[in-house]
Amino acid sequence: MDVLTSDKPKIAITMGDPAGVGPEVCLQAMAEPDIHEICQPIIYGDLCVLDAVAARTGYPNVDLHSVCDMQAITMADFEPGEVNAATGRAGFAYVEEAIAAALVGEVGGVATAPLNKEALHMAGVKFPGHTEIFATQTDSPSYCMLQYSQIISCSFVTVHCGYAEVPELMTTDRIVEVMDLTYEAFLKIRGEEPKIVVLGLNPHAGENGLFGQREEEEKIQPAIDFCREKGYQIEGPIPPDTAFIPAKLSTTDAFICMYHDQGHIPVKALAFDCAVNTTLGLPFPRTSVDHGTALDIAWQGKATASSLCEAIRLNAKLIGQKTEGG
Repeated sequence: MDVLTSDKPKIAITMGDPAGVGPEVCLQAMAEPDIHEICQPIIYGDLCVLDAVAARTGYPNVDLHSVCDMQAITMADFEPGEVNAATGRAGFAYVEEAIAAALVGEVGGVATAPLNKEALHMAGVKFPGHTEIFATQTDSPSYCMLQYSQIISCSFVTVHCGYAEVPELMTTDRIVEVMDLTYEAFLKIRGEEPKIVVLGLNPHAGENGLFGQREEEEKIQPAIDFCREKGYQIEGPIPPDTAFIPAKLSTTDAFICMYHDQGHIPVKALAFDCAVNTTLGLPFPRTSVDHGTALDIAWQGKATASSLCEAIRLNAKLIGQKTEGG
C-alpha cells in the first residue's frame, strides 16, 4: 500500500526504552479511538515487554498485527525503572528499524517514545539524542528541533551541547537555517505565514554589547536582517526573560531559541502534556513526546500518553500535508 496516498497512513511508533514509560504510553495511545481514525499505528518494539506492561498496569494490550516485534530484548535482560545497556541497545534498534521502514515507504512517518541517553551510552550508542540519530541515518544536512504546541512553540539553534559550546555553534548561517526550517514547517502546519520571535543569547539581549561577546550584533541580527529581506515576519533579538509573557505568547507563532533550556523550560512549564518534539528537515515526518523515560514512575500506570497522542496526531497531519504538497 502507498502510505502517502492512503486515507489512513501507517505511522511507526517506536516503543522507547523498555525500562521507562514508553511501553505503557504506547499501550495507552493505541487504546485511543481517534488515533485509529487518522492513521494505522504500528509499534516498533518488543511484544514480550508490551505483554508484561499490560499485565502489570492493567492497560489493554494491543492487536498482534499492530506490533513489529523486534525481539531485541527479553524480560530477563532488565528491570523496569533501572538504567541498563540492554535497554539502550533495544531502544536504538527500534528507532533504526522505524527509520529504515520510513525511508523505503513502508510507513509514512515515525513517532517516538523516549530513550534514555545514559542507557544508550552504556550500549555504545554515542548519539546525544533522537534528533541526531534521525538526521544522521537519513543523511539530512539541514535539520533542527521544534517543540510544537498550540500554546507555545520553540525551535532551537543548538540543542544537545554544553553552554560553553553554544556561542561558537550559533553562526549566522545556522540561525538562518533554523528560521527557514521553522517558517516552512509553520506554513505546512497552520497554512499561513508565521510570526517569528528571535531570542538573544545574553541577558537583556546583550545590552548593546555590554554582556557577552556581541553575539546579538554580529550573529543574530544579521540573520534576522537576511530573513526580513525574504519577507519573513520577524521580531528580535529580544531579551529571553520577557519573551514568554502572555502578551508576547499571544502574538507569536514560533520562538527561535539559541540553546536547549532557553526554550525547553518555558515549553515544559506551559505545555508539558501537549507539546510535541519534531525534527524538521527530514525526508519524512518525525515527531516525539516532550518528556523523558521517567524511570521513577515507569511501569506503575502513572504516566500519561497525552504527549504521545499529540505526536501521532501531528505526524498524521504532516503526512497529509506532504501528500498534498507532492
